Amino acid sequence: MPIAVPDWNPRAPLQLLPFDWLARAGVEVAALRLDLLDPLLCGNKWFKLKPHIEAAARAGAAGLISLGGAHSNHLHALAAAGQRFSFETVALLRGEPQDTPTVRDLQACGMRLHWLGYGGYRQRHQQDFWQPWQALYPQLWPVAEGGLGLPAALACGAIVAQAREQLAALGWDDYHGWWLAAGTGTTAAGVILAEAGARPVHVASAVPASHGVAPQISALLQAAGQADASYRLLDASRGGFGQLDAQLARFIGECERAADLPLEPLYTGKALLALRDHVEAGYFAAGTRLLFLHSGGLQGRRAMAARLQALAAD
Repeated sequence: MPIAVPDWNPRAPLQLLPFDWLARAGVEVAALRLDLLDPLLCGNKWFKLKPHIEAAARAGAAGLISLGGAHSNHLHALAAAGQRFSFETVALLRGEPQDTPTVRDLQACGMRLHWLGYGGYRQRHQQDFWQPWQALYPQLWPVAEGGLGLPAALACGAIVAQAREQLAALGWDDYHGWWLAAGTGTTAAGVILAEAGARPVHVASAVPASHGVAPQISALLQAAGQADASYRLLDASRGGFGQLDAQLARFIGECERAADLPLEPLYTGKALLALRDHVEAGYFAAGTRLLFLHSGGLQGRRAMAARLQALAAD
């Protein structure tokens, strides 16, 4: 049965952050809580998935097939969408079979899993990678790792619109920029495109430069004809993707206690800690108002919960 485009447009609240380090600097930050969109189908991943679902519907596909790791937020959102809106989903997974909270959720949502090993997963960028999978699943629409691509970036413009609609409720008449984490750079490119140079977008890369965030953002902006849009890319990876240290673990705990703001250590935790460092270093003038994008991803925190607790106690 061909997929139907869901008539579902969830809204995320905007929360003013009450941290002491902001008050001391005279800087205001409001977090757009995409983690609160939905109990399962939440975060920036929904915005990136929606254009792929629409493309699959136009093609008469019965579902979607995509790639990711054993803790993938993208695959988690895709599986949840498939269950919620009754379409087929298949995942091509990196590495050997693993039992993680994410993998168990994928299975519970009815997603079919194929483990490619590490060598097989590295072949995903080869031109003929999709041929055998499209032969096996001709009814499914293929989606690149993380859902990246220009349609996904453009769809993230809705994130900017949601934040702007709520400024008056905070008593803000304007804001002076964005601060957000990046993994592939797709969501960041979408925010940059939506701002169109009107305000700077500070992109805190959660991965080292070797992961290609900079060229990915540049390519998306060029494809959209806005290569000169105003943004700044900074390294917030803390030594590598997935790196977790005691300072980060303690900071995540402090944020949850002070503002009921749960963070995960791969993206949002690193990004907000980097923002604190910049604020305390005087990078932003008093009176600055920033929007912080909470991009979700909390489901992936479950596999790191014990390590987080142990490091925070050090």
